[in-house]
Amino acid sequence: MEYLCGTLNKSKMEKGDFLDKKAERCVLVTVITPQVGERTAYEYLDELEFLAQTAGAVTERKFTQKMQNPHRRTYVGEGKLAEIKEYCKENEIDTVIFDDELSPSQLRNIERELELKILDRTNLILDIFAQRATTAYAKTQVDLAQMQYLLPRLTGMWTHLERQRGGIGMRGPGETEIETDRRIIRDKISRLKEQLKKIDRQMATQRSGRGSITRIALVGYTNVGKSTILNMLAKTEVLAENKLFATLDTTVRKVVLENLPFLLSDTVGFIRKLPHQLVESFKSTLDEVREADVLLHVVDVSHPQFEQQIDVVNQTLKDIGAADKPTYIIFNKIDAYTYIEKDEDDLSEATAENRTLEELERSWIGKDTPSIFISAANRTNIEKLRSDIYKMVRELQSGRYPFNNFLY
Repeated sequence: MEYLCGTLNKSKMEKGDFLDKKAERCVLVTVITPQVGERTAYEYLDELEFLAQTAGAVTERKFTQKMQNPHRRTYVGEGKLAEIKEYCKENEIDTVIFDDELSPSQLRNIERELELKILDRTNLILDIFAQRATTAYAKTQVDLAQMQYLLPRLTGMWTHLERQRGGIGMRGPGETEIETDRRIIRDKISRLKEQLKKIDRQMATQRSGRGSITRIALVGYTNVGKSTILNMLAKTEVLAENKLFATLDTTVRKVVLENLPFLLSDTVGFIRKLPHQLVESFKSTLDEVREADVLLHVVDVSHPQFEQQIDVVNQTLKDIGAADKPTYIIFNKIDAYTYIEKDEDDLSEATAENRTLEELERSWIGKDTPSIFISAANRTNIEKLRSDIYKMVRELQSGRYPFNNFLY
């Protein structure tokens, strides 16, 4: 089963558009449970492949296993683990990536069996964030998340040392070094938290200095076109590329539509199974979302699972306390939208993939959340977008300054 990340991006990898010749070769592993389902599991794997590609790896094969629940010790069964080991040995694979966060014991057991570099989804996302972080603030947030992830997993990092049993006179150097490293990491976590508190206070002061000007925040799944829309509306050149998490630092720009000024911010994109360490570390960055007057929820309508992505974003907004904000949905990339036409003899119920773009638009008309369908790349429907944003800002400003309505 191949979907967006497994088809479009696979061809790009084969052409070498993203990866150089020294890219790590990896395999991906997931468990198909009754709660997730086969189709959804493959969709998650495609997204994991895109994550691996963004980090600089090329995926050679995907392994799946149907189980009631992931194995407590090794995530997959012993037979499947042996199959993975044999394939990796025969094909000189560098890394095995699992599509869930592995427990410290699972990580140790799998490393012991495969004798390869093992990553889980959380570790992979943290690595991408570390690559993408450019400012001191973003680097501090990522460092904190990495330290919090690493702390409970230290034991497995000392397997190269000779382990000795505990007891008087039997305390080996491995245990001593582990405890020393734990103290070092705990101290670093404390220092990083203090640094973030200091930066948070500075950023809060900056936000308070903006006065009562209307604030609008772009939110959405990663790689849906938020930065492109910011560049278009604010006439700036913020980095925008076809990779996950191209934006980590919140970018705020002043925009003027006709005679009406407002602040527009671009925030880090969300993703399924976003590590809780990152959500915790980036809470201060997400203050721009919490303090915004309006959220522009950008959706990649060309993605086969865009409705599930909407749910992920809504849940994340709920988790950070921003679910009650007035929201305007921007369905982007209509130029790339495709649908599968049903056969006349097919009497099964139509799915999301069987809807034309016109049918999809009609289905969103009249819903509680206002929406628009655009193509930022082709500038389709952009004037309508500007007009709608202008009306929202004008309404907010009119409520705050009722005696200045003649200005608008």
